[in-house]
Amino acid sequence: MLRAGLDVEQLADVAQVSVKSVGRWLQGTSVPYPKTRYKVAAILEEDESYLWPDAVDKAALVGAELVASYPRRADVPRHQWTEALRTANRNIDLLAFAGLFLTEEHPDWIPTLIAKAEAGARVRLLLGDPHGKQLEARDAEHQIGGGVAGRVAAVLSYYTQRMPLAVQIRLHDTPLYNSIYRFDDEMLVNVHVYGILAAYTPTLHLRRVDGAWFNTYLESFERVWASARVLMRGGTE
Repeated sequence: MLRAGLDVEQLADVAQVSVKSVGRWLQGTSVPYPKTRYKVAAILEEDESYLWPDAVDKAALVGAELVASYPRRADVPRHQWTEALRTANRNIDLLAFAGLFLTEEHPDWIPTLIAKAEAGARVRLLLGDPHGKQLEARDAEHQIGGGVAGRVAAVLSYYTQRMPLAVQIRLHDTPLYNSIYRFDDEMLVNVHVYGILAAYTPTLHLRRVDGAWFNTYLESFERVWASARVLMRGGTE
């Protein structure tokens, strides 16, 4: 409703229902009939099964959780990365080897990340261990002569020099099957393919509804986080 610029009275007017009905929907004490659900979903430009997950079957929930897919990461709308960051208030998690495109292509990425951390959001950054075997293997895979480690070093310089201590940074040495970018209940997953740079591989936009998709990647993140080593500020680990 906020994204659509509608308050309770305005939504009730457009959907042709009572203000009390909208209030009951928000409180979770009632669910509208299918015809009204469809109308409200169209007004708010959201999936019906996202707005009322308990009113639809599990098959529909799985479809609702996969918001969009892109054949290449480069096809994700440019604004989507920073917009997802701006709307997150609780949890911001990043798992990649470098994710350098965020700091280099989005000037407001780091200032927004800092603001979120200072406002109380939990920010966890999982980046590739420059001394690990996985970066070396990825570099050999792409045959770019140390370029992967160089990208990690560059992004670490961005984060370590500017991030407040509240931002947690760890280094991992695990196979990177996917890069995971989590913003509260929204997630972008960059699926990796052998021999092809991440910018040219598929990306999924997920939204947590029942968790069939979302929780799988979140569990993967937590497993890597638990195995990674803490990056101590000041240059020592």
